[in-house]
Amino acid sequence: MEIFLDSADLNEIKELKELIDGITTNPSLVAKSGHKNKYKDLISEICSIIDGPVSVEVVADSHEEMMKEGLDLAKIAKNIVIKLPLTYNGLISCKKLSTEHNINVNMTLCFSPVQALLAAKATACFISPFIGRLDDISYDGLSLVEDICTMYSNYMFDTKVIVASVRSPTHIIKAAKLGAEAVTAPAKVLRQLMHHPLTDHGLAVFEKDWL
Repeated sequence: MEIFLDSADLNEIKELKELIDGITTNPSLVAKSGHKNKYKDLISEICSIIDGPVSVEVVADSHEEMMKEGLDLAKIAKNIVIKLPLTYNGLISCKKLSTEHNINVNMTLCFSPVQALLAAKATACFISPFIGRLDDISYDGLSLVEDICTMYSNYMFDTKVIVASVRSPTHIIKAAKLGAEAVTAPAKVLRQLMHHPLTDHGLAVFEKDWL
């Protein structure tokens, strides 16, 4: 399983770069980073730090503007992945960017299996089901991941599942058990993966005994 950092914070990216396989960003994360007015410069710097996929989201709504923005963003670096929303315009833009321009696309804001099916048929490289937001409305987000993984396996789609809107290490463990190819999580959750109270206790005992 690949582990991506969901962040546009350069300090977080530099801190965790040795432990991650790629980056996912979105307009909200970029705005929080304080680099909204220097969007391309920020993405360029992230791509210089990270060798793996860097998902960059368009803010356009229409097909024409999505294509224009997607093509422009893809010029920043070879490892750019264009994020598009799971809408009609997003789907047709995905197919054109993928098949006509050989640009990898991450279809985002996925909340149903049928959306994931359409994304795969539009030749998306990645699909991003948002499990935390589904949990927030009392729907089992991980059941969506299970449905997508089963469906993609049945029909041998090449689209990879990036489990998004991750809220805890438990989400990551369960997603891995379901066979998702990747997960993207905020820095807070990734840091939690490295810590366990028994590990801390064991180290304290070793240090005490050595002294």
